[in-house]
Amino acid sequence: MKKTFLASALCAALLAGVLTGCGSTANTGSDTTAAAQEQSKDTTDYSKVASSADMSSVQAVGEDGMEAVSGKQVKDGTYSVSVDCSSKMFHVTDCQLTVKDGEMTAVMTMSGTGYRCIYLGTGEQASKAKPEDYIFPETNKDGADTFAIPVEALDKGISCAAFSKNKQQWYDRTILLRADSLPDGAVTGGSSKTVAELGLQDGTYTVNVTLAGGSGRASIQSPAELTVANGEATAKIVWSSSNYDYMMVGDNKYEPVAGAETSTFNIPVAAFGKKIAVQADTTAMSQPYLIDYTLTFDADSVKAK
Repeated sequence: MKKTFLASALCAALLAGVLTGCGSTANTGSDTTAAAQEQSKDTTDYSKVASSADMSSVQAVGEDGMEAVSGKQVKDGTYSVSVDCSSKMFHVTDCQLTVKDGEMTAVMTMSGTGYRCIYLGTGEQASKAKPEDYIFPETNKDGADTFAIPVEALDKGISCAAFSKNKQQWYDRTILLRADSLPDGAVTGGSSKTVAELGLQDGTYTVNVTLAGGSGRASIQSPAELTVANGEATAKIVWSSSNYDYMMVGDNKYEPVAGAETSTFNIPVAAFGKKIAVQADTTAMSQPYLIDYTLTFDADSVKAK
């Protein structure tokens, strides 16, 4: 009876050792990341580039007169920035810019998951590069694709080739991260001025204002009326059209002034001499459409009314 018990115990011990050994063997190579394993299995042909006929309509990014803003001109921190793109097929829904010691990186969240990877350069260059040079997406907590890229400068076009999962070819894109979407004070060493720096006392003034963006058909009245109260400036923006039903400055919505002949809004002016990103919602189309514009208030033109 004892011999039988000892033999059973020995077998159990040996079996446990075998099972433990199997478990250890299964864990061998566990340091290999899922991304590395996936890349090692990648048999995608990255040599095809979309022809001009395959490309959807291309739109310009940025505006004339834009000057590149380097990381050395931006204070350290993480900012939400707007991104212009040459194609609506490459739509960035959110972009977080991180600046540290003059170096900038951005994490772009895409509207879809249609791109296998991107390459900072042209499609032709991407087709000749190695997969380890490509930037593959990460998936965020909401299931959206995000691409992390280095940024040489804001307000400067960045060549970016995107590889379509569906078409299996590279598409040339140009993206631009807008400096005017940064919060006031984030850019240092610029020519912009605040109310305090201009020494404006409470009162009413006029200021020349320049509109850019949109289709170019709309215009605004310039000079614009400027009111300073408690050290803060507000401009009256008078549009050439009556079809704008509200404006956005940052996250704040502004309703039109009642009784005005054309669409008129009172909006804050945080700085003079820099492009300020705004949006205006037009009802002139088949459905309301929010259009991106920039306004620049000329610091040297401010005059007491």
